[in-house]
Amino acid sequence: MDRPPATSFTIAVEPNVPRRLARLDELANNLWYSWDRQTRRLFSLLHRGLWEATGNSPKAFLKRVDEQRLIEAAADPVFVANFNRALSAYDSYHDEPSRQNGAEWLRQTDKVAYFCAEYGFHESFPIYSGGLGILAGDHCKAASDARMPFVAVGLLYRQGYFSQTIDGEGNQHATYGDSDYDDMPIVPLTGADGAEVMVEVEFPGRSVRLKVWSARCGHVTLYLLDSDVESNTAADRAICRRLYGGDRTTRIEQEIVLGIGGVRALRALDIAPTVWHINEGHAAFLVLERMRELTVSGLSFDTALEAVAVNTVFTTHTPVPAGHDHFSDAMIGTYFQHFAGQLKLDHAQLMGLGHGMGNGDFNMTALAIRGSRFQNGVSKIHGGVSAEICRELWPELKPEENPIDYVTNGVHVPTFLAEQWTELFERYLGPDWFARQRDAEFWKRIDDVPDHLFWSVHQTLKSRMLDLVGYVTRVQHLRNSGSEAHLDRLLKYADPTDPNVLTIGFARRFATYKRATMMFNDLDFLRDLITDAKRPVLFVYAGKAHPADIPGQDLIRRLHEISRTPGFEGRLLLLEGYDLRLARRIVSGVDVWLNNPVYPLEASGTSGMKAGINGVLNLSVLDGWWGEGYDGSNGWGIKPAALHLDDARRTREECQTLYELLQDQVIPMYYERGASGFSPRWVRMARRSIATLLPRFNSGRMVGEYLQKFYHPASLQWRRFSEGGFVRAGELAQWKARVRPAWAGVTARRLDQPKKSLRFGEGVQIEVAVQLNGLTPDDVVVELTLARQTQYEKLKQPQRLAFESTGLRTDQGEHRFALDLTPELCGRLEYRIRVYPHPALLTPPFELGMMIWL
Repeated sequence: MDRPPATSFTIAVEPNVPRRLARLDELANNLWYSWDRQTRRLFSLLHRGLWEATGNSPKAFLKRVDEQRLIEAAADPVFVANFNRALSAYDSYHDEPSRQNGAEWLRQTDKVAYFCAEYGFHESFPIYSGGLGILAGDHCKAASDARMPFVAVGLLYRQGYFSQTIDGEGNQHATYGDSDYDDMPIVPLTGADGAEVMVEVEFPGRSVRLKVWSARCGHVTLYLLDSDVESNTAADRAICRRLYGGDRTTRIEQEIVLGIGGVRALRALDIAPTVWHINEGHAAFLVLERMRELTVSGLSFDTALEAVAVNTVFTTHTPVPAGHDHFSDAMIGTYFQHFAGQLKLDHAQLMGLGHGMGNGDFNMTALAIRGSRFQNGVSKIHGGVSAEICRELWPELKPEENPIDYVTNGVHVPTFLAEQWTELFERYLGPDWFARQRDAEFWKRIDDVPDHLFWSVHQTLKSRMLDLVGYVTRVQHLRNSGSEAHLDRLLKYADPTDPNVLTIGFARRFATYKRATMMFNDLDFLRDLITDAKRPVLFVYAGKAHPADIPGQDLIRRLHEISRTPGFEGRLLLLEGYDLRLARRIVSGVDVWLNNPVYPLEASGTSGMKAGINGVLNLSVLDGWWGEGYDGSNGWGIKPAALHLDDARRTREECQTLYELLQDQVIPMYYERGASGFSPRWVRMARRSIATLLPRFNSGRMVGEYLQKFYHPASLQWRRFSEGGFVRAGELAQWKARVRPAWAGVTARRLDQPKKSLRFGEGVQIEVAVQLNGLTPDDVVVELTLARQTQYEKLKQPQRLAFESTGLRTDQGEHRFALDLTPELCGRLEYRIRVYPHPALLTPPFELGMMIWL
């Protein structure tokens, strides 16, 4: 008789933490550990193997470590001393009340609410996929450093993003595993009655309940919404299961949970933001929810829109039109039919909020722009690209004058600067180096660091990186049934005991526009270049392609194929399982950081910043942030080929530039070694990389710019517009309702005869007649722009000079405007005259997108 197999039961036994070490739990539950290495080291000291096995997760580690080990540690004076030092640093950071970096401009009652679909703090908290999440995590960390009144809102994913393996044929395999929330640094929120905080969002024919969790990140709290609630249906419980997973239905439901559920969660917690920041369009539905709150309280739709938009900031990270989230009108109608009535809109008006971005669908970027008054791209180049993509929303403006600004991204220095550099900076720059990270003059003092010590730090980091590269390669190779003997051949040039081979790193998402295989366009030429026995080169590649991105996965297969060909075996290592831990090692340990995207599709990019602040030299296309960071002495720039060329031709030309830089500059300079065993010129350029990039591309500078450009002005506008029951919002809405229908009939003509020349110091009166079509002179600005007549844009620097109403009219009833112009420049000048609507209440001057030129 066959008996059933034995049933396996599981029971978790957690250790009792000795009273002396009780605050280990506090350290494990604050994401401050994600940038404080001293705290992470504490857990590692208790049991290195378990620390690695738990994915460097303090909370998971603390649940599994043997109690006897904790008892021994509590009696160990060395461990206790380390523990006390970590606590001292933790308490000093969290007890510091004074706001910094511009946060002091905000009032005590102000609060910034930051919404994003993903956050990348640390590999132990897998609710991120890539650059957007890492950037959001760094934004939160910098806000904490500044003691800014700031909360963040996101989604809690049970599975997060996928884990990657690469098989022996170069095929990427994506696996998803459920996270144990008990192992994550989060807690469910409870109300005064002890019940868990829940909010509801309405979906077609049903309501979905959402549980609210919180995570601490220094001084900042992150609130996460979770649909995995027992009372929901199985389908609804799975809404937040997977980051960027599922179909269009899953996508819109996740974005409703984030935008609408996020607002309701803050209301349930009695948090009243005075500034709302939509980081990418995923959260744009918060605009509709905030407007609904106001319309159901009695405001008109137009007034509610003005009240909501005036303190909303929108950041776009997408450099191509197709990358902006959009949904069919039918889908929006299905999910928001109930909203239209509450917003006092008909279906067409609701759809109009998201139309105007080219493809006819309801576009989340269009909704975010219409529902905000502060918009930005994430680099200077990307700001221009975004202005061009969104030009339809301001139809009468030139793209360079529409309201889209830019704030170039930055990276959180304590997170990504290697500890060895921190120790060196404290020794030679002083203990206040972090407080002065934005002081460019201060960073010139890095020249005081002796060359041999500078190089020693780099080589130490390179050895640590190669050690991890070897480990990952070994696991990957043996799992794919490779032999030990062949492994030695693969790792010949990745020797942590002899880190003297020029190592070039490329690690990022494998999207096609990033051109991961461009370096290998001409295999014969490259093979000859890198196989010189006296000047060998090693390439380290890592990254994931989205499971639905077949062309991206093809790039991985192609790299794998190349890595197995003669001349490249052992010289090209393709690593699986790219995550934050591997990223930190690679960006600090390689010699050169390669980035060769298709211009201008790199919105910003931050991996090169992380490399640059660690003294790694960038070799990159002059796109995104590197278009601002490169100065000719801190790395190498690949000038983009002409935009009118086809993609293949552009790639060939830029690859030729890349090869020339490698052959003529990069490789010779690295191997130009003196008596001390390193290249003095290389060290000089690496110093220059740190000195020029760290003070400019840190997240403290980035958040400071958001404060100056957006958060502070938005908070001031909110106070103005919300006073007296939103009286000013109503006034502005009524003014726009009067201006929009009249604008088509506004015309202008010049009354005086234009002069051809003047002597310097002479003036001329220019007079313009404007048919205002029922508007008043106070409703418009008549303006002259004056600049040098030149083909060089940088030399134009136009002046803007406003005309004044004379109070007189022409015989045709036109209003007369005059300007006394006395040019302050000599040479050939070019001027133009324009008219646009602008009351004092408008936030950006060209908000309406209306303008006529003479």
